[in-house]
Amino acid sequence: MSGLLAQMTQSSQTRLEQARSRESEKDLWARACDMPPAPPLRLSPEGFDVIAECKLHSPSAGDLSANTSDVESRVTEYACGGACAVSVLTEPVRFGGQLEHLTRAARVLAPHNVPVMRKDFLIDPYQVMEGRAAGAGGVLVIVRMLDKSRITALLDCACMLKMFVLLEAFDAADLQIAREVLALRRGHDEQILVGLNCRDLDKLTVELSRLSELAENMPPGFAPVAESGVNTLEDVANIVELGYRVALIGTTLMKAPQPRELLGKMLSTGRQAAMSKASRKLRIAKGEVQEG
Repeated sequence: MSGLLAQMTQSSQTRLEQARSRESEKDLWARACDMPPAPPLRLSPEGFDVIAECKLHSPSAGDLSANTSDVESRVTEYACGGACAVSVLTEPVRFGGQLEHLTRAARVLAPHNVPVMRKDFLIDPYQVMEGRAAGAGGVLVIVRMLDKSRITALLDCACMLKMFVLLEAFDAADLQIAREVLALRRGHDEQILVGLNCRDLDKLTVELSRLSELAENMPPGFAPVAESGVNTLEDVANIVELGYRVALIGTTLMKAPQPRELLGKMLSTGRQAAMSKASRKLRIAKGEVQEG
């Protein structure tokens, strides 16, 4: 496990213990179950979607709050721009997040019928319950931080609370673990996306080549998500050509003075690329053109 993930794991454990000292798991579960249903995650039939991210700080980019007067206005711009979901950082040490940001985002996004996802370094089902109690409709689960049994426990909790999951991998080994875990979940009534994060967690640099090198390793049957490094319209077109169905975009949108406009352009570019790719495949299937 990288230095950043090791630090985040320890910090998450400390926050978990503090939260448990304030509220029992039984009481938290009751609060989570009493929440009104979150908006469902719906992916466009046009073949490409964006999960837009709200984060006030990043270990690699530093302060990201310059163009963000408040969480509510930023996530509303994302919803109006067409995001299928909004990822909200709740990690306080390195990302400037808090659960209150999640609650505020969920409140303003409900009328737009857009779900929020708790993005954090979760290690225990208790934290999935925290997310649902704060209004989240989904959670991030990072494969590299957990063994298979703990991954399964988080997925089971999300399933019971009717939350979607973004299962995040960083390399081929992570993707193999994801495939093994998911193979045992056939028949579950749940929504799981599988993300490939191309950020090097030690150097905090982005290795976009990872998205192409590992595209064929993505588990079949689960919407593949490209994470980190999708900054331009060209990047969007490229990842769609590689087979990614969704992009999680954070820093680029946080830095944008007009995120709604940029998001709209990204969605238009991605969907045009997806439609072109689908049309080409159909023509190949019909024998009208040769593959390659």
